[in-house]
Amino acid sequence: MKDAMTPTPANLRHLLSDATTRLRAAGIEAPQREARLLAAHAAGTDLTGLLRIDTLPPADHATFMQILQRRLHHEPMAHITGHTGFWSLDVAVSPATLIPRADTETLVEAVLDHLPDRNAPLRVLDIGTGTGCLLLAVLAEYPQATGIGTDINPDAARLATRNAARNGLAARCDMLCCNWADGITGPFDLILSNPPYIPHADLKGLMPEVVRHEPARALDGGADGLVAYRALAAILPGLLASGGIAVLELGIGQDHSVPALMHEGGLRILEIRPDLGKIGRALVMKK
Repeated sequence: MKDAMTPTPANLRHLLSDATTRLRAAGIEAPQREARLLAAHAAGTDLTGLLRIDTLPPADHATFMQILQRRLHHEPMAHITGHTGFWSLDVAVSPATLIPRADTETLVEAVLDHLPDRNAPLRVLDIGTGTGCLLLAVLAEYPQATGIGTDINPDAARLATRNAARNGLAARCDMLCCNWADGITGPFDLILSNPPYIPHADLKGLMPEVVRHEPARALDGGADGLVAYRALAAILPGLLASGGIAVLELGIGQDHSVPALMHEGGLRILEIRPDLGKIGRALVMKK
């Protein structure tokens, strides 16, 4: 007689229907798609491959039920799968870093427009690199460019190093553990940063996926959300090359306060580029 806990084959259609209902009740957005993503991960395939599956074998069924429980507790999908897409890349993620967001791709778009020569031998600095996604996306678009990514968290710097190798870009960049750009010598043709910018009092109101599973240090911008920008305003002019540009990510409602800080620090505003939600997201500057 089989033990009640022994995994059994499962009809995929019924499994997805039940999972969708449970995910919806837990307040998960797009529950049907989330259920399918979980099933695809459990089966070792993608959403297209899932279309060819009618039944999950016992081991895959057991895996699906385990990761469904994790998602029901609002663990981010990227942490469950261990990776996510950003720009043209696939990057590994961990609790040491923020999960890359599509909004941040706005910075890459701005770089491509302001630095149109794809063969330029750019020297790039990414301050607070996290997964390394911003620096690596730019290096993928500029094959002659080299770069440095910095992060105060040694686990993040190690993850970024692995992501450089994962995407075939390790030979053109170094990921360093330091505070901001301590010990880094310019000039750089391009400086990138997605700094902490959430006002401290607003942190508790973020989505459970963020509050419970992403590092507060990478989110907390201090009382007014501007602490990191003040630090950047002090160091960017000394690191930028003549004719170089800096591109920073902005939070909601910061498209007036941050440019004012940067202008006071000696930088000229070239553009504030909105993301797909029409929020001013990428601040482009030069000396």
